[in-house]
Amino acid sequence: MIYNVTNKLNTDIMKANMGSIDKTIRVIIAITLGILIYANVISGIPAIVAGIVSIAFVLTSMVSFCPLYKIFGIRTCKTQKQNQQ
Repeated sequence: MIYNVTNKLNTDIMKANMGSIDKTIRVIIAITLGILIYANVISGIPAIVAGIVSIAFVLTSMVSFCPLYKIFGIRTCKTQKQNQQ
């Protein structure tokens, strides 16, 4: 019973919704923000916000899932039907 519930949650909640181009763009933005923070081009509160955004971009790119995409119904990756054709 527990396996079925956790398996259902994993497949429904964390289903990939990001394509490879989207992930690449997010990583490039994260690296750019990191460089700007390191070079003190961005400092203070904006640097903290940029750092949090960078971390979120890298993490979502690693798992191919963006919670905001899920909320708004956005999907930038191919679906299973598209892969089979």
